[in-house]
Amino acid sequence: MSERVPSARQDEPRASRPWMKGYGVPAEADGMLDWTFAVERLERARNYWVTTAAPTGQPHAVPVWGAWVNGAVYFSTAPTTRTARNLAANPAVAVHLESGDEVVALEGEARPVTAMDEATFARLGDALRTKYGEEPPDSPEGFYVLRPRVAYGWTLAAFPKSVTRWQFNGAS
Repeated sequence: MSERVPSARQDEPRASRPWMKGYGVPAEADGMLDWTFAVERLERARNYWVTTAAPTGQPHAVPVWGAWVNGAVYFSTAPTTRTARNLAANPAVAVHLESGDEVVALEGEARPVTAMDEATFARLGDALRTKYGEEPPDSPEGFYVLRPRVAYGWTLAAFPKSVTRWQFNGAS
């Protein structure tokens, strides 16, 4: 299944605490991170670690170039890569940024992009050009989009008080 990408932004997710037995994550909201913490890091990230699973269950993690645009991570990979083959069999994906000190991790399904409105494609192109200093592709072909179902974030300096879970579009 492919995704036709609309230009509308997602609503801001709901913040809550994840259950992390043994880590001392408090139940109260005091200290949770604002969603802007995640967005700022997603926008400026140079590399996104994409984790997929083969049909056998074998995990595969790889850094990719991409951009956070309109509430989603866009990244490209050739159709012959292990990442693309895994996503064709199972679209479940985890995306993590490079830092272990200022953590942002996303979960959801990555779908191949089949069409994209001009405004979103222009924003994607601008973000890629700014980050990587290269001209973006002429079409969205070869791109995947992850609209997160859930995201997690924390800072090492304020762990475990900063541990935050953000849930999107009615995810439980």
